[in-house]
Amino acid sequence: MNGLKTMVLLVALTLMLVAAGAVIGGKSGMTIALVLAFAMNFITYWFSDKIVLQMYGAKQVTEAEAPGLYSSVARLSQAVGMPMPKVYIIDEAQPNAFATGRNPENGAVAVTTGIMNILSKEELEGVIGHELAHIQNRDILIGTVAATIAGAISYLAQMAQWAAIFGNRNEDEEGSSPFAAIVMMIVGPIAALLIQMAISRSREYLADRRGARIAGNPLYLSNALRKLHAASQHVPMAANPATSHMFIVNPLAGGTLMRLFSTHPPMEERVRRLETMTP
Repeated sequence: MNGLKTMVLLVALTLMLVAAGAVIGGKSGMTIALVLAFAMNFITYWFSDKIVLQMYGAKQVTEAEAPGLYSSVARLSQAVGMPMPKVYIIDEAQPNAFATGRNPENGAVAVTTGIMNILSKEELEGVIGHELAHIQNRDILIGTVAATIAGAISYLAQMAQWAAIFGNRNEDEEGSSPFAAIVMMIVGPIAALLIQMAISRSREYLADRRGARIAGNPLYLSNALRKLHAASQHVPMAANPATSHMFIVNPLAGGTLMRLFSTHPPMEERVRRLETMTP
């Protein structure tokens, strides 16, 4: 069900992008929107993993440098028949982790030093299972596409705003509408953000369920999530909001409004779903 929901939401984002281009410049604007989305997706498809790993100063480690972590990743990835992903450690006090890579052949798992300090071996394997599930399900690619399209819609909304200010819009362009442009400027970016968050939340639930099976016991992951959620509220992390959706728990602390617009599902619901699974 979550997989179908993801596809529907991606189609909705794409249609919004095309509509935004049409509102700004008619047929020519629609073409520009599609070209913009293609170019952005091309760049993020090939380089997003390297960019985010460099952003957080992740260091690739060998089995000799991190034997426990490396062996867990190797054993679990072999158990599900997927290529061994590269293993990275981030020198960061907040316990957290994320996966990246456009496909299983180019996957990477990155964990912070903080997560290795507070989790047991079983709990860490629950987290690793979750990240391997993201790689196996190609969630990184799906999330990147969703973020790119949402970003393109926001960019087009800004273009419409400047066009309205300076009066550069072609009023005779077929399909253009001043009123529709105003609505798109206001509603478009918000709607795109909400759809992007819905996609991210759906993929998190899928990764939780699949990751629990990979680790062998859903309680490993549920116990880990409890610890990580509590720690993230007290240990700050200078995370880029654009990449916060990649982490297993939201690295950005915040109040009720932040939780409302979080790319992560409510922690209570994630834990509840895991604890209702049969070990």
